[in-house]
Amino acid sequence: MTSSNKHPGAPWRNFYGRVKGKTLRPSQETYLEEDLAKLSPGAVDWEVNPERENLDLEAMFGGKPVWLEIGFGGGEHLVHQAATHPHVGIIGCEPYINGVAMLLGKIREAGVENLKVYPGDARNMFDVLPDESLDKAFLNYPDPWPKTRHHRRRFVTQEHLEPLARALKPGAEFRVATDIPDYVRQTLQEVPKAGFEWLAEGPGDWREPWDDWISTRYEQKALREGRTPHYLTFRKR
Repeated sequence: MTSSNKHPGAPWRNFYGRVKGKTLRPSQETYLEEDLAKLSPGAVDWEVNPERENLDLEAMFGGKPVWLEIGFGGGEHLVHQAATHPHVGIIGCEPYINGVAMLLGKIREAGVENLKVYPGDARNMFDVLPDESLDKAFLNYPDPWPKTRHHRRRFVTQEHLEPLARALKPGAEFRVATDIPDYVRQTLQEVPKAGFEWLAEGPGDWREPWDDWISTRYEQKALREGRTPHYLTFRKR
């Protein structure tokens, strides 16, 4: 969520997009009330962490490798990764509260325990992640902001990529899935500038999904509407 510049030391940021949609179901309200606090990664927002102290990921996940999903949508991919890779700890960031509520229901159903959930802007999370602490990051079907004047709002700008690169370990993997050709263009143009190399060696490397991929509801919508998914894999130099 947006931090206020009324507080000295608090980063001011425009927040783009909505934080709540249709009315939540009673069960979803229950998930938020009963589960969200227990799954918190700790004090991320400036208001509760004014000294901007780094999170203790070692204590949080018991020394497991740590992955980050930026904007998890409805949570299908996040829960799938947690269930498929129980040896890692995963943090998911998503400011859209309806998506957070959907995720919490999926966590209950799957019974995964290696997840933390931050219901806010991933930029706030970058403020409290130690340098070179992440082993992998995911960006799946981000908001395309199709109008040219809005392209600066896309995640694949240096404003976002530089702190992500700082938080990733050398050799860490950054995955991007999108069905928007111009988003592919901007991703391939901007991500290498932040210190990443694209790992594709042939067409199959961006046409075929990863072995542990699960098709999300956003991807299914794209396929129904005739758009082609692209799966881009980068490695931090």
